[in-house]
Amino acid sequence: MTLSGGDLMLAKPAAPLPLDFEVPPASRSHLSYFTSRLAMASLRAVRPLPVATRLASVSRLHRLYSSAASIPHYDNILVSAPKPGVGLITLNRPRALNALSTAVFRELNDALRQLDDDRSTGAIVLTGSEKAFAAGADIKEMKDLSFSDVFNTNFINIWSSTIPGLRTPLIAAVNGHALGGGCELALMADIIYCSSTATFGQPEIKLGIIPGGGGSQRLTRAIGKSKAMELILTGKNFSGIEAEQWGVAARVFESSEACVQGAIDTAATIAGMSSVAVKAAKEVVNKSQDLPLRDGLEYERKVFHSLFGSKDQKIGMTAFAEKKKAEWSNE
Repeated sequence: MTLSGGDLMLAKPAAPLPLDFEVPPASRSHLSYFTSRLAMASLRAVRPLPVATRLASVSRLHRLYSSAASIPHYDNILVSAPKPGVGLITLNRPRALNALSTAVFRELNDALRQLDDDRSTGAIVLTGSEKAFAAGADIKEMKDLSFSDVFNTNFINIWSSTIPGLRTPLIAAVNGHALGGGCELALMADIIYCSSTATFGQPEIKLGIIPGGGGSQRLTRAIGKSKAMELILTGKNFSGIEAEQWGVAARVFESSEACVQGAIDTAATIAGMSSVAVKAAKEVVNKSQDLPLRDGLEYERKVFHSLFGSKDQKIGMTAFAEKKKAEWSNE
């Protein structure tokens, strides 16, 4: 099923299977007959939803799909696979507007590690709800902590302990509020897509603190010192349109549904490439953020040379020369 764009939900079956249904004797050894009937009954029970309720329906479908795929159950996130090679993680704390906490990051990091280790997953999408990607940190968790509490436990280190080390590309699909920790979480992604109504910001100054999850560093690298300084010192927000104009987001969409679907489509495109080349490309681009230009160019050249030892370099170049589609070995 497509989990966004053409959103669906399960309704009461129009024609349920009778309780005395039996598999014909000639087919009793073939369970596929029975499961096919169940699948057809489920399909008859599908109906489209109005736009106002689509995101809630997507969340329910994620839960059903995850259960069917034997994906671990989490309390604060939903995990699904909307397209081959694509992992989709949805933050799911609607009452708290997806506020981030230690419990959320424990689950998020666990899911990300599992997807990163899964060789069939070529790209990951991280999103929230239409109202909030993540409205910020869970202030209730931290308001009574002392300096010794946060210093001795290295508080919120868990927030950035996993994502920077992922080798699988991560796309953040941002709708609604992405404030404080939510903005920092989005900035950790390799690519950001957002809707025009998305709101980004680092308002920590209004709480008597500063960004602690990388906001002062990653936002400054994305938009420059002067603009980042203004936003962090005043706590002002910026829109999804501005995020795209300033280079924070790669693309901006008119609706939340289009944003998530766009991220899934791009993830599927990435997943269709050689995983060896994709991981190498992500690595060299990220090195550009850490190394001086001269060192970065030397690093890029070495990785470029190393790919000539991969099977996929031969497959890709041979397919191009023969005007065929490359069938990647991921080796």
